[in-house]
Amino acid sequence: MKYEDEITQLIANSGMAKSYAMEAIFEAKKGNFEKAYEVLDLAKESFLNAHNIQTKLIKKEIEGSTVELNLLMVHAQDHLMMSMAIRDLAVEIVELYKAIN
Repeated sequence: MKYEDEITQLIANSGMAKSYAMEAIFEAKKGNFEKAYEVLDLAKESFLNAHNIQTKLIKKEIEGSTVELNLLMVHAQDHLMMSMAIRDLAVEIVELYKAIN
């Protein structure tokens, strides 16, 4: 897979993880906890896909291959870190809504 394709997949999977996490919050707010947990699982899966791509790129660099740092890569890393933070918060928010109900 080409470098740009890997970065695009990193962005896409990170974006899906964030979207699923937000959907979980919306479902929990409506009291649909089963659905909230389902989409949290999807968020985790998407995040892990993105993280695996990042790990692959890091491994290439450790092995001596040059990994170009450009604006697209910075953008991808931003998406990955944001998806991680939102997913972690979504887990807590879903639990808060569940406790309230």
